[in-house]
Amino acid sequence: MGDSPSPEEKLHLITRNLQVTILFADLHAYLDNMKAPWELLELRASYYENVIKAMLESIGVPLEKLRFVKGTDYQLSKEYTLDVYRLSSLVTQHDAKKAGAEVVKQVEHPLLSGLLYPGLQALDEEYLKADAQFGGVDQRKIFTFAEKYLPALGYSKRVHLMNPMVPGLTGSKMSSSEEDSKIDLLDRKEDVKKKLKKAFCEPGNVENNGVLSFIKHVLFPLKSEFVILRDEKWGGNKTYTAYSDLEKDFADEVVHPGDLKNSVEVSLNKLLDPIREKFNTPALKKLASTAYPDPSKQKPTAKGPAKNSEPEEVIPSRLDIRVGKVISVDKHPDADSLYVEKIDVGEAEPRTVVSGLVQFVPKEELQDRLVVVLCNLKPQKMRGVESQGMLLCASLEGVSRKVEPLDPPAGSAPGERVFVKGFEKGQPDEELKPKKKVFEKLQADFKISEECIAQWKQTNLMTKLGSISCKSLRGGNIS
Repeated sequence: MGDSPSPEEKLHLITRNLQVTILFADLHAYLDNMKAPWELLELRASYYENVIKAMLESIGVPLEKLRFVKGTDYQLSKEYTLDVYRLSSLVTQHDAKKAGAEVVKQVEHPLLSGLLYPGLQALDEEYLKADAQFGGVDQRKIFTFAEKYLPALGYSKRVHLMNPMVPGLTGSKMSSSEEDSKIDLLDRKEDVKKKLKKAFCEPGNVENNGVLSFIKHVLFPLKSEFVILRDEKWGGNKTYTAYSDLEKDFADEVVHPGDLKNSVEVSLNKLLDPIREKFNTPALKKLASTAYPDPSKQKPTAKGPAKNSEPEEVIPSRLDIRVGKVISVDKHPDADSLYVEKIDVGEAEPRTVVSGLVQFVPKEELQDRLVVVLCNLKPQKMRGVESQGMLLCASLEGVSRKVEPLDPPAGSAPGERVFVKGFEKGQPDEELKPKKKVFEKLQADFKISEECIAQWKQTNLMTKLGSISCKSLRGGNIS
């Protein structure tokens, strides 16, 4: 008798005969609260086939053993449809709703289609003749559903493999409906920069950090290392061969969020460049634009205005407010009442902020102190110097006006997000449009309490470490 094969030989035998089927679930997309309009299903399936192939080719994955299938290629057949009816006669409403809870879009008045969704995904295993189904951990309830109900139809259970879900860049679940929570494969370099610049990445905070998670689950597995790019004065470049070492250095604030984001941007663009190049042809450009038409170009219909004309909700989470540290303070060269400050707000480079504080706050009191900065105002020139933010202050009118910069909690670090309690999960606007006066509308309700706490509608303005305050201006306004 010969020796039994080694684990490596067994793995080789398995992978040699392994075939991967990639399902473009076009019908599923329609059933999930009509995420994809019926008339665009075929175009979007074609788009995804091209973009996924380009993505896999960019990281050296051979395509010979991949099979691409559209759901509507078999899900509209007589046999499949009969199985849908058979399944619906066995499944309770409770089980269908529970199975889709983490996958199907949850709305106030759910459609019947959302209850069908889990059953279709279970039947796909049989009709694709799959031995195993692979998905994110958010699919686990559908996998459990399939294991329970497929045998009831006389079909066998399948193996289910799951990968962890990478948090979105905004700190919550990555969502196709939340543009800034994700990087798209065809995002331009300037789009990648903007999204990473806004990404939730508090100094020392490794929880729900989408930037770190992206390194861990995407960039590290591809090369087994990650290089932090930084100026020599901050220690120069550093190569990490173990993700745990990088996470520890970030938690200990050895690695700055700005350097982390910049390094991810460089690595990410190297991966995306071949995909962008492949889609830089007239045919694929046309496919991308027709599969995903620009919503801003939607025309009003007889039934009402285009979707993007709905009234905007003016809430505090639209403001990108962060803790900053004043690096330098100088008098404006052309204005005696203005300071020009360099403020670290957790980005690769400090922001330039122009403030009218000369007659209220001595220069030495601003130098090296922590402040609160509104970061998503449209940059504007003030006497020839572009201001890239607003330093938020408490002010009190009287015989003589008094102004004090707001104080973050002790121990705060540059870049930490400042939020109104109860609105911490919202996504800030990329840039506040001056004509819409979002900040001005919210500003009317920003006040200083009798305990010197900054509030919006009597709800505290705070960071993860506690409330924002000022020294003495009780009952003052915030501007």
